[in-house]
Amino acid sequence: MKFIPTTFATLLFITTAVLAQTPAPATKPAVPAVKLPPQPPDVAAPKLGPDGKPNAGFIAAHERFVAIAKEGKAELVFLGDSITAGWGSKKEIWDKAFGAYKPANFGIGGDRTQHVLWRITNGELDGIKPKAVVLMIGTNNSGTDSAEGIAKGVTLIVETIRAKQPQAKILLLAVFPRGEKAAPNPGREKLKQVNAIIAKLDDGKNIHFLDIGDKFLQPDGSLTKEIMPDFLHLSPAGYQIWADAISPKLAELMK
Repeated sequence: MKFIPTTFATLLFITTAVLAQTPAPATKPAVPAVKLPPQPPDVAAPKLGPDGKPNAGFIAAHERFVAIAKEGKAELVFLGDSITAGWGSKKEIWDKAFGAYKPANFGIGGDRTQHVLWRITNGELDGIKPKAVVLMIGTNNSGTDSAEGIAKGVTLIVETIRAKQPQAKILLLAVFPRGEKAAPNPGREKLKQVNAIIAKLDDGKNIHFLDIGDKFLQPDGSLTKEIMPDFLHLSPAGYQIWADAISPKLAELMK
């Protein structure tokens, strides 16, 4: 039998013919885009998913926190976003610094002021009588809201905590610095403005403002990956700095 060499053109023809007869993979219909309604930083609102409905993870975490509050055991509550939620993976530091206070961590990643406000008006401070509440929130608002708007949101959260838990001392933390360099850094500058406004909430009795931001910074004002790997979220070393920085004041408030 005579061997007939296969040319590149012949292979290309055969491959094209086979592909033409292969049915295209089924594709899911595209989900229609939903335009999410605006959420002012000082109006309580749940976190929404891309479909415009309350985010399932947010609601699940909120329900867990409501259940913890109903147990009535926690004497110290941390409220905030992913930076606060990050304590959950730093158990050794958390337990050593705060374990004696029967603490509860009510931090949810991605939360903004309006989301924390919604959470505490929907059960997270019910059935519980903490001696102190540590609040740090606002960094996730910095990309969309004005400094004044963010400060209004923080102020309303503080007022709501006071109304629901009048016996609790509030340790209001300045929003932590973000971004590697000190300047130019519009986001960090905006948060400095927020901190300057909410610092005035300190009454020396029930509300205590504390700015520990400089403790995370280098002498030139920059952040390092050793402290904040993504220049926003803390490393274990960063959480140790946080614990050390607030422990003296917290010990005073928890008496």
